[in-house]
Amino acid sequence: MTGGLDRAVADYLAVRRSLGYQLARPEKLLAQFTAYLERAGAVTVTTEHALAWAVLPGGDPAWHSYRLAVVRGFAAWLRTVDPAAQIPPAGLIPARRQRATPYLYNDGEVAALMAAASSLRFPLRTATYQTLIGLLAATGMRVGEAIGLDRGDADLDAGVLTVRNGKHGKSRLVPVHDTTALALRDYLRLRDRLCPDAAAPAVLVSPAGTRLLYCNVHATWKKLAASAGLRPRSGNCRPRIHDLRHSFAVRTMLDAYESGADGQATLAALSTYLGHIDPKATYWYLSASPELMAAAGRRLGAWLERP
Repeated sequence: MTGGLDRAVADYLAVRRSLGYQLARPEKLLAQFTAYLERAGAVTVTTEHALAWAVLPGGDPAWHSYRLAVVRGFAAWLRTVDPAAQIPPAGLIPARRQRATPYLYNDGEVAALMAAASSLRFPLRTATYQTLIGLLAATGMRVGEAIGLDRGDADLDAGVLTVRNGKHGKSRLVPVHDTTALALRDYLRLRDRLCPDAAAPAVLVSPAGTRLLYCNVHATWKKLAASAGLRPRSGNCRPRIHDLRHSFAVRTMLDAYESGADGQATLAALSTYLGHIDPKATYWYLSASPELMAAAGRRLGAWLERP
């Protein structure tokens, strides 16, 4: 059914997306896989072809395993309408992805990143990246959520941002501090002056007035991190933009411990604020922090020493 594989992929993605999945990367990979099958003259999915395709590109076993897992999910669905389709067994490419150790930023490093943005070519680009860095550090938002904000999502008088269609299709309200609202208001006044006819309704725009692209943000981030003098702390701990989110989570819990607040209540509120559907995801952000573990240990020690 080679001619119908593209249609089958479209149907499969439509079903998954109706459940809230976004599937941008799987969509690209499945298009590449069906093109591979067509070149091979295959009429449906087979384990042999799936495995051969999964290990084609360079990369580590974890990436190969992910590619095969994408095909496995599609093959399991395809089998319901095409009995000849084969479902590749799990474990053909055993690989456990090692999660990166979070790079926890201190205030000086965040300031250095914002200062590095002053060297960017256009004044609006400088202001946009300084605002983006500050927003991520102050709220723990995901990069995609920040660049996805529209003007109508920012109620700066109430101090609330609305994240729409975040991870897993979830939306939420993100209250912000008065200083964050003030910084956003100042940025919007500047961008309206420098780019009065922006082509996008986005809060954060490029010098051309368009919404920031995820890939361009990451490319610029690498340049800013290098310019700010940030260096890897180990082979598995590098300065990633996503780690501003980790840093926010850790700082929030440290503040709670130092103020004597209820840690469990703070963790539950933090999980909701960050948009996690499972508190275990928030716990991962925290368990990788030696500073936080030390603070928790001190608090436990003080409790054990009570008369």
